Amino acid sequence: MARLSLRKLFLFFLCLSAVLFLLISLQVVVELGQFERTVHKLPPRDLREAGQRHHSQGLSVLAGEKTSPGELRAQYPYIVWWSPLTGENGRLGECGTNKCFFTINRTFYSHPFTQAFLFYGTDFNIESLPLPRRVHHQWALFHEESPKNNYKLFHEPAISLFNHTATFSQHSHLPLTSQFLENLDVLTSQAHLVPLTQKNKLRKTLAPVAYIQSDCDTPSDRDTYVSELMKHIQVDSYGQCLHNRDLPPLLRDSTAMEEQAFYQILAQYKFILAFENAVCDDYITEKLWRPLKLGVVPVYYGAPNIWNWLPSNRSAVVVVPDEPPEKLAQYLKRLDENDLEYSTYLEWKLKREVSNLKLIKELKERPWGVQDLTQDNYLDVFECMVCNRVWENIDRRKEGLFPKTWQAERNHLTCPPPKTFDFVSVPSNQTSLQGIWTSSYEQSKKEAIALRRLAERNRNFTVAQYWKEVFPD
Repeated sequence: MARLSLRKLFLFFLCLSAVLFLLISLQVVVELGQFERTVHKLPPRDLREAGQRHHSQGLSVLAGEKTSPGELRAQYPYIVWWSPLTGENGRLGECGTNKCFFTINRTFYSHPFTQAFLFYGTDFNIESLPLPRRVHHQWALFHEESPKNNYKLFHEPAISLFNHTATFSQHSHLPLTSQFLENLDVLTSQAHLVPLTQKNKLRKTLAPVAYIQSDCDTPSDRDTYVSELMKHIQVDSYGQCLHNRDLPPLLRDSTAMEEQAFYQILAQYKFILAFENAVCDDYITEKLWRPLKLGVVPVYYGAPNIWNWLPSNRSAVVVVPDEPPEKLAQYLKRLDENDLEYSTYLEWKLKREVSNLKLIKELKERPWGVQDLTQDNYLDVFECMVCNRVWENIDRRKEGLFPKTWQAERNHLTCPPPKTFDFVSVPSNQTSLQGIWTSSYEQSKKEAIALRRLAERNRNFTVAQYWKEVFPD
């Protein structure tokens, strides 16, 4: 009996020990889980090892820490995409002899090696900003899209918050003005060119002018202008805006805009209305380049400085917004009826000659390519611009020099207020949102000032605090 009791006692303590072990293990797992949620995740081991470079010791200056030579080999600047444009949790980017670790992981905000934050303009959100902003924190803005996506960035109080810029403006640190143009060869190519004699025959079934827009009621108020123009000349409108002609079923999706079959349809026209959704210097999209590539004369409305970018001084009909659409219609009709005069707009194409030296220089010297696997894309170049500038200051500190300061200026991203076309009559079935864009632009001035004030306080703020700053009354 005594032996049986000892065995039961032994089993009891064994079970008790097992229970205690499980409880302790569970507690350890919980603690580790909490730790993982609070500490900064380091990049993978292979990325850390790849971080060895000839500037590695410079990071100890930025980090303010004494580190061993072995640890120095694993140190390089961290650059955080605060607007997660790339979707990469962690990548070691090589920029010439420099390397930087790029991530969308916001927990790196307070890491001592974090030097810069990258923002995508369309997704720039005041609800969450990397504040407080430390002395060595640099902000960089990438915004190649229309101002209507985020108007507050187009005012000096907001744009000047950034150190580095990549925008459609030729004045930004990394200009993206030619982002929709692959190279000079696609401009001069005659692969899609339809002979004028054939275009004249097609005029029996096609209008002289085509319009292809599905983004209606934009800040440029283009639909109001085109609607008035249609009263005076025939226009085939394939998009949702002012629609009057259908594309084949397989081409009705917006993703088919670069299909060869779509190109073949457009190339048959004499003119294509190339109206931008906003009017800003240097804001030039595929709406201009597409007809030029196809051998069609663009009727352009958009960037006021478009003459700086056209392949020749007679390659597009540029709309004068202060003149009535009826006058433009009369001019297009005259060109439609006069082959010799119309052909002068295609002379550059037929000779395969681009005479605009500024455009030639831009395409040859830009540090990025479009649809070219032999060149970096502009997003990679933007990242490396920031990375190399970070390293420039690391090297300056090593040499006992003051760090260099970069600052975005007003002309890095600016557009005038939207303007309305004031015509006598507008179709009753047309809904113009121009009033909304005008008021949105005016409000965005207040938003930019509010953003500046709150950012200069250098502490986190709520959305409610932001809007109270925008509308203090």
